[in-house]
Amino acid sequence: MMIAVGVVATALLAVGALLAVVRMERGPSMLDRTVAFDVLTTALVGAIAVEAALSRRTESVPILVVLSMVGFIGSVTIARFAAVEPPKREQPDDGGSAEPAPADHDDVRRDTP
Repeated sequence: MMIAVGVVATALLAVGALLAVVRMERGPSMLDRTVAFDVLTTALVGAIAVEAALSRRTESVPILVVLSMVGFIGSVTIARFAAVEPPKREQPDDGGSAEPAPADHDDVRRDTP
């Protein structure tokens, strides 16, 4: 019974990893590729966990922990660099008595001579 569960789990993980590789290749954006890489790392961790469960050995637990940490840190790092922060506006130094800066609107039509 345990072998059947291992075969089914391995097949599901292989399908997930294959779909993640397809998404990494097609991707259209960098964030899609990042999510696919995270799914691929998770599938790899799952496959190692299934192997450890089937062989009843605990030597692969440190590998699982390290792979999980690498996947998490990599995803957080890419998400941090991919985040777009709005530019900061400069505040007047005289306590706010100056006129506010005009808003930059791209949709406002300006008539030019």
